[in-house]
Amino acid sequence: MAAAPPEPRKLDWLAAVLSYLLPGLGQVLQGRVAKGVLFFVSLYTLFFYGMALGAMKNVWLPPASAVKNLAPVEIGVGRLSFTSDGVVKSLSYRPQFLGQFWIGAAAWPAVLQYLADTDPVVRPNGLPVVGHYMATPPDDELQKLQRDGNKRWDLGWVYTLIAGVLNLLVIYDALAGPAVRDDEEDEKDKAKAKPPEAATAKPEGVA
Repeated sequence: MAAAPPEPRKLDWLAAVLSYLLPGLGQVLQGRVAKGVLFFVSLYTLFFYGMALGAMKNVWLPPASAVKNLAPVEIGVGRLSFTSDGVVKSLSYRPQFLGQFWIGAAAWPAVLQYLADTDPVVRPNGLPVVGHYMATPPDDELQKLQRDGNKRWDLGWVYTLIAGVLNLLVIYDALAGPAVRDDEEDEKDKAKAKPPEAATAKPEGVA
């Protein structure tokens, strides 16, 4: 009798969300602790090393006040084109953040700074807790970082971008779950433990 086909694999959305918040956390929840710790250490090392190369000022999203006087960006072709505005306009001037965002909670201060959109004159100390961390640098400071950084500033944001994109693969790995499910491993163990069937004896004189 043929064995029944395995049930379709269920997607683990909780593990995927946890691995977005903190790389590898979803894998730890699934019992793949070594893999989860490896993902966490590798991606956070890459991300914060990139931040350090950029003087901790290469992950940010310009708020509306920072881009309101900049020229609008046309997105699309012909009748399908539209003029960017709001967060789309901010992302069109800082597309790196599209990749950096996927590192999870480590990039959330930049989102808070974007949403607050606070004039530094009104709030010189920045936001509570995070201060000016991941706030959009002033133009003169940004030019100084690019001019005096000896390419480290640009290299740094590339590292942070790669870390975010790699975490997309970690999120997918958590969503799909382990390559071999527990029930599949049980079936393999049972098959190994099952004794081989005895060969049927043939009657004498039969070829």
